[in-house]
Amino acid sequence: MNAPPSHPTTVSRDRLHAAAVKARQKLLASRDSQVFWEGELATSALSTATAVSTLALLHQHYPLNSDSLPTPGELRDFINKGVAWLATHQNEDGGWGDTILSYSNIATTMLGLSAIRLAGLEAEYPEIVNAATDYIDRLGWIDGLRERYGKDKTFAVPILTNAALAGLVPWSSVASLPFELACFPQAFYKFLKLPVVSYAIPALVGIGQAKYFHRKPWNPLTRLIRSLTVKKSLQVLNRMQPASGGYLEAIPLTSFVAMSLISTGRADHGVTKNAVRFLLDTVRPDGSWPIDTNLATWNTSLAIKALDANSVDTAKLGLTDWLLSCQNTEVHPFTGADPGGWGWSDLSGAVPDCDDTPGAILALDCIRRSESFDQDELPRIQQAAMAGIRWMLNLQNRDHGWPTFCRGWGTLPFDRSGADLTAHVLRALKAWEPELLAGDGLFASNPKGLQKVVDEGFGYLASQQQADGSWFPLWFGNQDHPQEENPVYGTSKVLLAYVAWKRTTEDAAVRGYRWLDAAINIDGGWGSGVAHQKLNSGKLNNQRDGSSIEETTLALETLLQSPEFEQFAATTDKGLAWLINRVETDRYLDCSPIGFYFAKLWYHERLYPLIFTVSILGTALSRISDSAGNTDQNSDIHKGLH
Repeated sequence: MNAPPSHPTTVSRDRLHAAAVKARQKLLASRDSQVFWEGELATSALSTATAVSTLALLHQHYPLNSDSLPTPGELRDFINKGVAWLATHQNEDGGWGDTILSYSNIATTMLGLSAIRLAGLEAEYPEIVNAATDYIDRLGWIDGLRERYGKDKTFAVPILTNAALAGLVPWSSVASLPFELACFPQAFYKFLKLPVVSYAIPALVGIGQAKYFHRKPWNPLTRLIRSLTVKKSLQVLNRMQPASGGYLEAIPLTSFVAMSLISTGRADHGVTKNAVRFLLDTVRPDGSWPIDTNLATWNTSLAIKALDANSVDTAKLGLTDWLLSCQNTEVHPFTGADPGGWGWSDLSGAVPDCDDTPGAILALDCIRRSESFDQDELPRIQQAAMAGIRWMLNLQNRDHGWPTFCRGWGTLPFDRSGADLTAHVLRALKAWEPELLAGDGLFASNPKGLQKVVDEGFGYLASQQQADGSWFPLWFGNQDHPQEENPVYGTSKVLLAYVAWKRTTEDAAVRGYRWLDAAINIDGGWGSGVAHQKLNSGKLNNQRDGSSIEETTLALETLLQSPEFEQFAATTDKGLAWLINRVETDRYLDCSPIGFYFAKLWYHERLYPLIFTVSILGTALSRISDSAGNTDQNSDIHKGLH
């Protein structure tokens, strides 16, 4: 792809260069002793609450066969520390948010209250309990929870199960999940209209069995079927559990499974013990838990791409072997996915998906184009990329978009095709287009086949465009948006696919650019971030804090890569001024909760703002030329900074 033309700008190149160097050095140093970028996911009140509930139930139902389990005294220490963390991080309104940068919500608050009750510490924290109860009362308990999740039972039913175990809601309010359906072969799951998303089969089994044992169905046939499939569905749990013990490396999902088994007398089951081991391995020194272990593969792929935008020789980073080792080479036990894909982490609980896979494929493209790349390495890199592309092609849905994990699951929101995922796949296809069409490439004998896939992908993107010209992503949101969507993220990612395939003159792209250009905030950034203020009471209060680093950098990078770059010059100059100021004042590392993990479960990642900043500043340096009079003394970049 030819670089868009550069043009004179009011932005001081000296300050831009200094900011780029500062951010790049910070990113390179953030690997520490690791070869890769592990990052740090947000500490989560929701994860902490579910982990505490699990350990508290284990303390109550401590088994005779306690091999490999912590002692009751050790459990009590973890429980007490976790509850103390929750008490310290309650929001001013009495609720808890998913992260310490998140607004309160009924789901996390119900889980927090359940944890304190199961821990037997209500008398120790009366004000915390009363404030949380008042918050839930205002939102309507069960009705409020159902309003938040709608027909998707993936998260609502586990939350109600946790609350029922704590005695906060009756078991009659917990929907029965058909855990017997997990006994069918995985290939049949997409035809069974399961009430949970594809990645929540362990919850279907664990939570479904908890409801069955605590309140058996009145229908004698259903009762018989479920009684006969308890052991077999437990085998599914065992088969899907990774070596780490953590399903998807996720603390909430693993906790929900473990607390269900513990509450039904199976605290000594192997699945339970492995899950508890995982919880103890992932607890943080302050007694809290993150939402997931890490996003190492995703972070590293993004970092490689960002450094490539800065003309860094990425082959010298020594990441090739590690990145290739993260590729899935066998049928995956969790989703039944074919070999070829990448998950978000190098850990055993990660699952191949259609965002991390194109991310890794694009990172491999950066490495092979590096100046010091050893051409003898090309065959195995190309083989890995082709395997990943084959995996992605087989995942394309009938609507011609791409889903996250499994083809054909479309009844629930997080199983549908996504605009951001589809755009990412299209970018990966473009990067390896010559290899796909040459020699023994996947489309060597059928070039029209590749064009058909691409055209269908863009057709899907056009069908998903909002009336105002924006796109919504699947796995990212903005908690200040009325529908908690993130059109800045979605539109930015989709437009990069139009740039890659030189389709920016199409109506959908023109409308998208027009929307993104107009979406700039008064302060010069995009989106919105949230900062916490410590009140005199010691509690936390959410305060809006203008634009976010993550959304601003993505919007800027997209506008700067447009072939029609000049028409956005005023907007990008204003955005770069905002960002450079943040770098100079060390506010470019501030995170915002823009990521979704499960349905409407927020997270933020420490490396996102850093990686995104490095990427856009490198892009800006390659796009913007010096002009006469462009100095710090007379640059308009000084105007309006705050």
